[in-house]
Amino acid sequence: MQHADDMIVLGHISGLFGVQGWVKVYSHTEPRDNILRYSPWYLSIEGEWRPYPVAQGKQHGKTLIARLESCADRDNAAALVGKEIAVTRAQLPALDEGDYYWRDLLGLQVINLGERNLGQVTNLMETGANDVLVVESQQDGERHERLIPFIREQVIKNVDLEQGVIRVDWDPDY
Repeated sequence: MQHADDMIVLGHISGLFGVQGWVKVYSHTEPRDNILRYSPWYLSIEGEWRPYPVAQGKQHGKTLIARLESCADRDNAAALVGKEIAVTRAQLPALDEGDYYWRDLLGLQVINLGERNLGQVTNLMETGANDVLVVESQQDGERHERLIPFIREQVIKNVDLEQGVIRVDWDPDY
């Protein structure tokens, strides 16, 4: 069993494929089939992350499919539909200086150059042009959400994981 803080979610099991225990996989990795490079996958079963070695995986048309060693038939695989697929941080490749996994940015405080706290990163989105930080804050009892483009040097001035802060050049009225 792995601790939840060590897990990085890469996708989920989205359906069944055939009768021999294969599953359809929705991947958050880029490119999508990179998820097939990892084994074991960890699936959350009854609140615990449990390892599931990948026996086979491949692209099938526009869909990714995989067979896990413990899934001998469709009934075994059906119990896994909807489960998130995660790997341990140790399974991920080392990053270059200044690169971050999205998970590392979640929960960081976002502060602009005028020292105004804009809120906390709650999510990230891909838009095609650039990634976007979803920053939420509470003001006067109301929840506010800002979308801040993750454009290094122009908008994102500094990411300090140790301090838990992202410094941005962003007007609080946007």
